[in-house]
Amino acid sequence: MKTLDTDVVVIGGGATGAGIVRDAAMRGFRTVLVDRADLGQGTTGRYHGLLHSGGRYVVSDPQSATECAEENVVITRIQAGAVEKTGGLFVVGPDDDLEFSDRWIQGARATGVPFEEISVAEALRREDRLNPGIKRAFAVDDASVDGWQMVWGAAKSAMDHGAQVLTYHRVMKIIREDDQVTGVLCRDEKTGEDVRIHCHFVLNAGGAWAGEIAAMADCHDVQVVPGRGIMIAMNHRLVNTVVNRCIYPADGDIIVPVHTVSIIGTTDVKADDPDKLTIPHDEVQQMLDAGEVLVPGFRMARALHAWAGARPLVKDSRVGAADTRHMSRGMSILHHDERDGLKGLLTISGGKLTTYRLMAKNIVDAMCAQLGEDRPCTTDQEAVPGSESGKTFHITHRLADREHDRLDDQIICECELMNRRMLVDLIDEQPTASLDDLRRQLRMGMGPCQGGFCSMRATGIALDHEKIDIDRASELLRLFLKNRWIGLWPILYGDQVRQTALDNWIFQGTLDIEHLPDSVNEVTV
Repeated sequence: MKTLDTDVVVIGGGATGAGIVRDAAMRGFRTVLVDRADLGQGTTGRYHGLLHSGGRYVVSDPQSATECAEENVVITRIQAGAVEKTGGLFVVGPDDDLEFSDRWIQGARATGVPFEEISVAEALRREDRLNPGIKRAFAVDDASVDGWQMVWGAAKSAMDHGAQVLTYHRVMKIIREDDQVTGVLCRDEKTGEDVRIHCHFVLNAGGAWAGEIAAMADCHDVQVVPGRGIMIAMNHRLVNTVVNRCIYPADGDIIVPVHTVSIIGTTDVKADDPDKLTIPHDEVQQMLDAGEVLVPGFRMARALHAWAGARPLVKDSRVGAADTRHMSRGMSILHHDERDGLKGLLTISGGKLTTYRLMAKNIVDAMCAQLGEDRPCTTDQEAVPGSESGKTFHITHRLADREHDRLDDQIICECELMNRRMLVDLIDEQPTASLDDLRRQLRMGMGPCQGGFCSMRATGIALDHEKIDIDRASELLRLFLKNRWIGLWPILYGDQVRQTALDNWIFQGTLDIEHLPDSVNEVTV
């Protein structure tokens, strides 16, 4: 059995976990992050791409509104490379309650969320596809953020400060001796090897899975409610500004421009199991109908991909057990020394992607207090790797890059303007990664063809790598297409049917992929 020795183990490789490992490492703790899958593969990577201004919560959740407003500024500064400053609008639709907008103004002022009321004419000038029947409009500091770049930026910063990041390491047990945590037992999902990590403290950032993780330390009944929400990406930017309905938070009331697409979200339904999230047909239709309220003709655009995520909501006694829409979005830290008599374990849940850094600060502060250490947080003062210039990105940033190297390097993914060098460098850095792991970092296969062309090219390039043989390359392609299909079948109508039929013809006619030889070692991660 492989053994490691460290001070702190962080469980969970989403934004919060990455923020925690960065924070702890920057305070001088020896720190290891473990996740059963890739970074940002859970809730963090299944969201609508919004860096909140706080405007959404000024009435429903004032504390979250203030936290979002403050952290929006910090994230834009320290992770500029992951942020596009699109700006945002809150608009009162033709059938929306005009009185709510007065409450919204009061809430924004009370919570410190910056806003400016603009004329309807100005709103329509900024976004000419907006519903011309809107009755009122407010400009806010919403932005678009790349969640995977955010997570990887924090993780690379942590590694620069000495931390280790172990993806595909599933926690099997949190080891305790009487009333003290002493380690974590993991299994390397790639090799099957057991890994024992000796430590003094465990920080549980498992999100919707936090209750299962706490139970591994015999700390049961941790009440985290998975709130399932579906989102749909449309195949181009129907808006260039984040557009919100100025109503009490509801389903399908946000459209976010993210890179080359627009994302509408989201529903909010209690899920029984965060590993089994459905994409019901009626909720897909609900999102498309909601899009029509903000952008008439929304349904005429091509739906590109659908997905579901599970919000890690703190159980709220003020609302029904199944009413996830009205549960607080605030963060919660569970002190297991006080509740369960176990020292060396803290669990964090709730919060927003926008507030991940603050969540990390708060839980590491709590750990320091329990340890009697005085180590201040500095994560708001240092930019992560790739964001040192402080320049946020624009939708055209990759086009500008390709203008410089278009004559020297082959374009592999035309939709997302990813070239061969980007792919080769990442395969060299992460030779055991799946094509989906590479996709999350490079956006390969996330454009209009959904991998119909670039997936074959990427498979061929992977085959050139000394550690990837033809058997593994074929399995990588199979797994990639299987995962793409999950988000395609719920939206098979219109243009998406035609694109899927073309992709299927390519895979069957060119590669006869359904009849590739069976692999000795099936790739599942």
